[in-house]
Amino acid sequence: MKMGINTTLLITGGAGFIGSNLCEHFLRKGYRVVCLDNFSTGHKHNLKDFENHENFRLVVGDIRNLKDCEAAVQGVDYVLHQAALGSVPRSIIDPLTTNDVNVSGFLNMLTAARDAKVKRFVYAASSSTYGDSEGLPKVEDAIGKPLSPYAITKYVNELYAEIFSKTYGLETIGLRYFNVFGRKQDPNGAYAAVIPKFVMQLMQLESPVINGDGNYSRDFTYIDNVILMNELAIRTENNLAVNTVYNTAFGDRNTLNELVGYLKDYLSKYDARIAEVEIKYGPNRAGDIPHSLASIEKAKKLLGYNPEYSLQDGLEKAVGWYWENLR
Repeated sequence: MKMGINTTLLITGGAGFIGSNLCEHFLRKGYRVVCLDNFSTGHKHNLKDFENHENFRLVVGDIRNLKDCEAAVQGVDYVLHQAALGSVPRSIIDPLTTNDVNVSGFLNMLTAARDAKVKRFVYAASSSTYGDSEGLPKVEDAIGKPLSPYAITKYVNELYAEIFSKTYGLETIGLRYFNVFGRKQDPNGAYAAVIPKFVMQLMQLESPVINGDGNYSRDFTYIDNVILMNELAIRTENNLAVNTVYNTAFGDRNTLNELVGYLKDYLSKYDARIAEVEIKYGPNRAGDIPHSLASIEKAKKLLGYNPEYSLQDGLEKAVGWYWENLR
């Protein structure tokens, strides 16, 4: 499959953390890129490095509006659907909006992609789908019951994608992201992800607060591993590799205590005082699972996935970016 020149991608949520990194990557590879975003959680400054690129087009619109989806998908070969309202805590506080965006918006995008005869629909699924399943590592076909409204919405996405594949012949691939981090991830706001939030606090010599005793563990996944999975998902010609879901992770886990230790080590190279910042502990967060670790064997076998960046590799790069851009 000859891809790049004359291949058009629609990246929904393209002004967000993952979406803007995908836009930048595929423009560099020679693709034409359409970005659909309503800037509710994405930022225009994430587009500044490529907003004037000749192969880039921005569509300001909302996936909850079917007409916006239909306008964005015209002439598109592949969809990389990243638009969603993330955050387990936000979904617990406001399940209605989370469902409206993540379920109704997702269905709008599937419908628009089907009607526009898009070749393949690749979408951001979530490790939260594993719910109360305690087995480690997490294997794609063994999930538990969801623990939050957010997790329910992401599981419903997978069910809708499967139905659209079987009923309408739309090729779909779901990527269950595991704790993605890296450049451009927003450190601000009530629902900021833990890594950029802790980085900003440490740079300001403030004490990060870990939920629980710090022994919960996660499969932290650097953004470049996620970009690789998205590229493999649109490029694969293996019929067995489509109409399914994949864990998108590094395949290792680290505790929150270990994470903060690495952050202090890397940041103290820029400011020695950071090594002495005290870490504080608070209550566990509702809807959080204790441990998360992905099996990536399915992605290795069917997509040829071989992630390059461990947590430590990715953190060193991410910390450097934050120090340069957000200090």
